Amino acid sequence: MEYFERHQGGERAILVSVSVNMLNDLDDEEFSLLAKSAGAEILHHMTAQRVKPDPKLFVGSGKAEEIAILVAELEAELVIFDHSLSPAQERNLERILKCRVIDRTGLILDIFAQRARTHEGKLQVELAQLEHLSSRLVRGWTHLERQKGGIGLRGPGESQLETDRRLLRIRMGQLKEKLEKVRQTRSQGRAARQKAAIPTVSLVGYTNAGKSTLFNILAESEVYAADQLFATLDPTLRRLNWDGIGALVLADTVGFVRDLPHSLVESFKATLEETLEATLLLHVIDSSSPDMLEQIDAVESVLKEIGADVPVLRVYNKIDLSGDEAKIIYAKPHQPERVYVSAHSQQGLTLLRQAVQECLMGQIQNFQLSLKPAYGKLRTQLYALNVIQSEHYDDHGNLLLDVIIAPHKLEELIKKLHLPLHEILGERAVQFQTPLEEFEIKP
Repeated sequence: MEYFERHQGGERAILVSVSVNMLNDLDDEEFSLLAKSAGAEILHHMTAQRVKPDPKLFVGSGKAEEIAILVAELEAELVIFDHSLSPAQERNLERILKCRVIDRTGLILDIFAQRARTHEGKLQVELAQLEHLSSRLVRGWTHLERQKGGIGLRGPGESQLETDRRLLRIRMGQLKEKLEKVRQTRSQGRAARQKAAIPTVSLVGYTNAGKSTLFNILAESEVYAADQLFATLDPTLRRLNWDGIGALVLADTVGFVRDLPHSLVESFKATLEETLEATLLLHVIDSSSPDMLEQIDAVESVLKEIGADVPVLRVYNKIDLSGDEAKIIYAKPHQPERVYVSAHSQQGLTLLRQAVQECLMGQIQNFQLSLKPAYGKLRTQLYALNVIQSEHYDDHGNLLLDVIIAPHKLEELIKKLHLPLHEILGERAVQFQTPLEEFEIKP
């Protein structure tokens, strides 16, 4: 059952930004970018100021008449407001402006509808659209009077409006059931990864911060990435081998935006669940943006809203534009807090890999290992982790390896192969010995 025929872009639009004293001020440039991402042809961007929103029109009647004149002059097909409008406000504005009116939520929904690629993404979008539409149904049916029952659909005396609302409720129920099945499948996948002790690293960040570009480089993948808002909508998972860690799942998630309507956050919980269950979050930040601090706050507030209590490593991207140098900043020794990179020019990516390794595995140390010819399997596994710095043979034919690795990862590898720690590590094996309890110490 299809309810929506989305316009394929290119609509002639007028943008209206209203600065309201009692509401958060929004970013005009971001609003313009959102409209362009939806495919609108922007004819004019109008700004207005109000102490508080008008309950009938959001803007005053004088400003509404001014917009109406502009719509007629420019032959605009659409007026987009950079705030949430009530159904009554949208309806009243459409009567005056003689064209379609949508608010910020409707605009973001349209972009989501264009970007959804997977079955899950399309389900999420349709549900969000239906929830948005259900309060606005009256717009399409105000001319209809109460009717008698329709063939197989309506009860006695049920109006067309009531029928549509009932059908919407049925469809929304079906979508929620389907999404619940998707969530269950996802949770089973996560449980399997946790059982196998495979860490998950999720990329989060403000929309257009460069998450997908970074994801493509790290995962050697080809996820859709574009210089527009909400280029990524569906969570994308890739299993890969990470230096010093081994198997790891990398997740790319939907971009965040300021004042994302709560209903949209709710509809996209399945997408954001990958964030909740991650071992580590990489918060990708556009370091060249003049609104960098506001964007960081927007992301952190959404993470707080969905209850994400996961360690975070800030990744300041686009240093090729900001002029910063590639580096790691530590909160305390061996605990990276932020790393500066450029996904575009690939500066600092080695440092990023090192920082993720330290975040997940703890302190990284240098070790010299002595391996007998029979211990070749350990050498193979260390090469797979890409932690070997150099190797040479001693006079006894033993292989000497210089490695940089987290101690507990090295211990895990040696014990898994049932090899003698002391023989391989020499004096350094002492740091892996568990202190004896009092009752274990012989008198």
